[in-house]
Amino acid sequence: MGRIIFYEERNFQGRSFESSGDSSDIHSHLSRCSSVRVDNGCFMVYDRPNFNGNQVFLRRGEYADVQRIGSLTGMGGAFQMESIRSCRMIPMHRGQFRVRVYERENLLGQMHELMEDCESLQERFYMSDCQSCHVMDGHWLLFEQNNFRGRQMYVRPGEYRSFRDIGGSNVSRISSLRRIMDNC
Repeated sequence: MGRIIFYEERNFQGRSFESSGDSSDIHSHLSRCSSVRVDNGCFMVYDRPNFNGNQVFLRRGEYADVQRIGSLTGMGGAFQMESIRSCRMIPMHRGQFRVRVYERENLLGQMHELMEDCESLQERFYMSDCQSCHVMDGHWLLFEQNNFRGRQMYVRPGEYRSFRDIGGSNVSRISSLRRIMDNC
């Protein structure tokens, strides 16, 4: 079971709110979220309510300043998260991982099936673009840049015909992807 604690102030100060699962609007409990502690499990946090906006993957650990989460999680200067507004617990997955990535939206164009992490779709498959996918097994993190960098997007089993339509994300294409393993 996952457990995440949100704090109004940096460095785990001020009022707090604890969640063991999905929370669609953290601001109904706190005026803002400036730091986070993940005690158990893995979570995606979002900068807008209802699992919308920019997304960041968090595993067990302490994040004393939400505005620095991008640099702490390998996103570099991709964006600065002002506050966390919603979160989604990522369930443990045991079994195989399978995803099909497509060159164009609506599952069209060149297609490749993956069962393992891929640092660069362009280098591995000479795929110039990836704008949709079909997750058949497992949970995956998609990244807009090679080597698991840049903005992130969480996908679970299902069809994703346009990355632009996934929760208000600013990601329209991906360049690398990683399996979310059970080591959270």
